[in-house]
Amino acid sequence: MKKVFVSSLLFGVSLLAAPAFAADTIKLALTGPFSGGSAPMGISMRDGAKLAIAEINAAGGIPVGGAKLKIETVERDDEAKNERGALIAQELAAMTDLAGVIGTVNTGVAMAGDRHIEDKGIAKIITPAAGSASMTQWVGKAQDLSIFRFAANDGIQSAMVVEEAINRKFTKVAIFHDATNYGVSGRDDLQKQIKKQGDKLTVVATEKFNIGDKDMTAQLLRAKAAGAEAILIWAIGPELAAVANGRVKIGMTAPLIGGWTLSMSNFIDNAGKNGDGALMPQTFIEDPITPKAKSFIAAYHKAYGVSRIPSAVSAAQGYDAVYLFAAAVKQAGSTDTHKVKAALEDLKEPVAGVIATWKHPFNKWNPDDVDTHEAFRRSNAVMGMVKDGKVVFAHDADRSRLASQK
Repeated sequence: MKKVFVSSLLFGVSLLAAPAFAADTIKLALTGPFSGGSAPMGISMRDGAKLAIAEINAAGGIPVGGAKLKIETVERDDEAKNERGALIAQELAAMTDLAGVIGTVNTGVAMAGDRHIEDKGIAKIITPAAGSASMTQWVGKAQDLSIFRFAANDGIQSAMVVEEAINRKFTKVAIFHDATNYGVSGRDDLQKQIKKQGDKLTVVATEKFNIGDKDMTAQLLRAKAAGAEAILIWAIGPELAAVANGRVKIGMTAPLIGGWTLSMSNFIDNAGKNGDGALMPQTFIEDPITPKAKSFIAAYHKAYGVSRIPSAVSAAQGYDAVYLFAAAVKQAGSTDTHKVKAALEDLKEPVAGVIATWKHPFNKWNPDDVDTHEAFRRSNAVMGMVKDGKVVFAHDADRSRLASQK
């Protein structure tokens, strides 16, 4: 019965596919959680990507074989559920005319589904998922990988978090994480970074919580009793706000320093003033410090009728990822996904994005070096801080550095 149910469900998902695409278009899939606790990230990524697609199509499309082809999208909501993500990946892998995939927010979804994409050699740019396991699962296994990542991975972020805690003269910290693949992977990365940076921090408590938990009092009391001066936290959804609110409730002053998800609207809105001072790595901050950033922010606000991007990092990464994909299609001179993959590994021309101008961001896959398919380096990230309901630069030097980039 279980096999029949899964087959029926997969068939049902297939029926939801977009109408047949014309031969003069490029089919690109956008996947992510467009509903549920991770939706601010998924929706922002999707809408940032669609903004870039609208710009490319308005300019006539991508030059391929003497013609200009417009991008058409297949959108799939994985609801941040591993099982649904796997079914969607199977559906996409069965599409013979799919040129590429952009998306996936949750590490577990990537781990559950990407093997189907990889089996068919379909070019996929993961964004904004940062969990290390999304890519390290391929190390020493895949000999010719078609999966790329466009995000500051947890190795980069955890190093920044530990560095920030050390620079702020903290010596005792608690590690808080949720029970997802992302949370567990982040916990492990934090522990590795603490050791790598000379054990200048002592972990006095390690606390776990589940998706949906609303009361973190017990975990926070243990951390407070152990003398934690800061909470290093890795989690996905509204539970981050539950930690911030619970911390204030018990009179704990230790600040939250954690992964980029602390910048999400469902943390900022649910935590309110209790979220102020939270620190997190960011690849893009919603601040019009350059002409490119100013035009992107204004265009996003106008297109989607908002005054604040739910997850600015996700939106900017989705936007830039589409331009990388478009550059690969143009260079390949083809919509064949295998040729697009090869072009992504060796982009000849710089690609102007809102985060940066990307110069040869990926290299030919080396099964012993995951960085060959990782676009982001430490220099692409800065520390952000929640202040009065929005994310701002935590350090003026970072703002000045990025503002000087035209």
